[in-house]
Formats: sequence, structure tokens, C-alpha cells
Amino acid sequence: MYMLMPMLAELAGNLHVGLAALGAAIGVGFIGMKAAEAVGRNPGAATKILVQAILAIAFAEAIVFYAIFLVK
Repeated sequence: MYMLMPMLAELAGNLHVGLAALGAAIGVGFIGMKAAEAVGRNPGAATKILVQAILAIAFAEAIVFYAIFLVK
């Protein structure tokens, strides 16, 4: 019984990191999709859209780093 608890705790931590990575990957995909759509609608605003998309992607990926640092 005492050997089972650390293993379950490690599994739960890995699961949280995996779910955070999955959520960030989906978020980055949606950001890229919508940025490409926005540039297609208004090519003149490509630079502004690119800057906002890069910032949003960085914030979405930061969630994974927070999860990793909280687990380890």
C-alpha cells in the first residue's frame, strides 16, 4: 500500500502535464488558424495580426511550463 501512493502521485502529475500540453497544442492550433484567416480577410494588417498571434502563442505555451515546474 505504501509503495502504491508515490506511484499514483507521479502518475497524476504526469497526467496534469500531459493535459496541459494537449490544451496548449490545441490553443496554438486555433490561434494559428484564426490568424491565417484574419490575414486572408485583411492582408494589410498582417504585421499587427502576426504580433498578436505570437504573443498569444507564447502565453498559451507558458501554461505548459507552469505545469511542468509545479509538478517537478
